[in-house]
Amino acid sequence: MRCPYCNCIESKVIDSRPAEEYTIIRRRRECVECGKRFTTYEKVERIPLMVIKKDGRREPFDIDKIKNGIIKACEKRPVSMDDIEAVVSDIEKQVYTDVKSEITSHEIGEMVMQHLRDLDEVAYVRFASVYRQFRDVNTFMDELKKLLNERDDTEE
Repeated sequence: MRCPYCNCIESKVIDSRPAEEYTIIRRRRECVECGKRFTTYEKVERIPLMVIKKDGRREPFDIDKIKNGIIKACEKRPVSMDDIEAVVSDIEKQVYTDVKSEITSHEIGEMVMQHLRDLDEVAYVRFASVYRQFRDVNTFMDELKKLLNERDDTEE
């Protein structure tokens, strides 16, 4: 590992510890030449995952797209960034656990909606209205009725 201060290629590891739920290893290093310390992170390289879009195109899986969509759905709602990060992390784990090398955008959208339904109902409806492309108020009302019926069923 090259020292960011003097570019020496020799360093020694002072401390190693797991980070981010044991998915990354944080290493504290010291340059043998200049003596300055710096931190590096080691992460398992994942198999490239492709998303199959509605029109048949394929593009690389990008967790940031999911995160941005969830942030927009939760805008001005009482949902913390920690909650959003937890949802994003859960979806990412689920995607990489369940799938071999490809997943449809539909499957990802359903995962996001399931998590948002549990997190915040308004955020869920916002996301669903874009994801399911509600054409009119009746479609929107149908989704709200489904949500209310599900809530009534769980309360009984």
